[in-house]
Amino acid sequence: MKIEQFYDKALGHGSYAILSEGEMAVVDPGRDPKPYLDFADTHGARITKIFETHPHADFTSCHLELHQKLGATIYINPKVGVTYPYEPMKDGDEVRVGAVTIKALFTPGHSPDHNSYLLLDEKGLAHSVYTGDSLFVGDVGRPDLREGAGNIQMERASLAKMMYQTIKQVFEPMDNQVIVYPAHGAGSLCGKQMHEETFSTIGEERKQNWAFQFDDEQDFVNALLEDQPFIPKYFPADVEMNRAGVPAFQHSINEVPRLDPGTELEPQITIVDSRPQAVFKTAHAEGALNIQQGDKFETWLGAILNPDESFYLLAESQDELQSVIAKVAKIGYEKNIKGAMVPGEGQFDQNGTSIDLSSFKQNPEAYFILDIRNQPEFKAEQFFHHAVNIPLHQLRERAQEIVTEKPVVVHCAGGYRSAAGYSILSSAFPNHTIFDLSDAVKEFAEQSTV
Repeated sequence: MKIEQFYDKALGHGSYAILSEGEMAVVDPGRDPKPYLDFADTHGARITKIFETHPHADFTSCHLELHQKLGATIYINPKVGVTYPYEPMKDGDEVRVGAVTIKALFTPGHSPDHNSYLLLDEKGLAHSVYTGDSLFVGDVGRPDLREGAGNIQMERASLAKMMYQTIKQVFEPMDNQVIVYPAHGAGSLCGKQMHEETFSTIGEERKQNWAFQFDDEQDFVNALLEDQPFIPKYFPADVEMNRAGVPAFQHSINEVPRLDPGTELEPQITIVDSRPQAVFKTAHAEGALNIQQGDKFETWLGAILNPDESFYLLAESQDELQSVIAKVAKIGYEKNIKGAMVPGEGQFDQNGTSIDLSSFKQNPEAYFILDIRNQPEFKAEQFFHHAVNIPLHQLRERAQEIVTEKPVVVHCAGGYRSAAGYSILSSAFPNHTIFDLSDAVKEFAEQSTV
């Protein structure tokens, strides 16, 4: 038996291969099937089974593509209500993979249709549990994503109660040595305080995971519902895409229209410019949004743009363009790309303004300071006592709330988000002075005592 974890740091997503006697199962695969196909080829194995814990909200899955290409069987809880071919896995059902057994455990709480999968080794002993979005390292899955999405929709308080029962009845009785392999880790928005480690054991979680420390259901519910992160716009759409199955990854990428440099872009169509902020500020299209290619590009694209919003996609080079299209596809937005392009030299003439830091430090009161961090970040610590908080994911819709004659300075925690916020405000107020504090904010963060 061999187990391999595939970890996508950008989405904080963990998926798994379970290999035994030439047969391989995949648990919660991401959009690109290549890592799983390559791993199977390297080990002379056949991918015969795919186990889905639930319809994920934060990424699209290649389960249907693997089924169509390889004939692999997809296993999932029938409550999900999928429209693709599958075999139902109800609580206690078992499936063989070579010499090992996969046993379904019904673990609702994050969603009402959630399975975890217990791996029994060649001797029938519990070896590891693939917990999806139910149990994380240091946390449990958020219960507020299925109030308006999925085959079964349920209020967050009811799901939080289900999560309490899942912890008490399913995970607490397990042996300490059982390895916990979750679908997410730190950086994912599917929980609120996941640890950096990408796997653990039941024994470790019983000691250090806050969710195991409660003996009162209502106290647990209150703690779970408090301070959950925001819900990106794309989350409900991805639940539905995963219930139906998405097109083959490479084929869908190849279908994205490529535009020649210098192509005139249609007005009124959103432009997403993924180039570095320094390049963007040198010359960019009027009204373009600067969502820089980086570790969090996928999340912020899906947080800022609506799931049915068409857009042009720009990048600094052809290699960067190919890379960023693949990132777009991980959340199922590639179908919205009206055209992808590397801008021609001199094609755009909009440029940005740079803040005079010394002047700002001497008199910050002369500026309207906009903090675009998320609300829990703002509540925990403020870098400027007179800053106004509008989180980045709400900024396009709420920009008109900013009424001031002062120059506007936008900041986040480290400089990545503020580039996007700066571009949104520059588009909303083309005749107003907008500054991006960028990574200089770190100096003020270090001095903050608020």
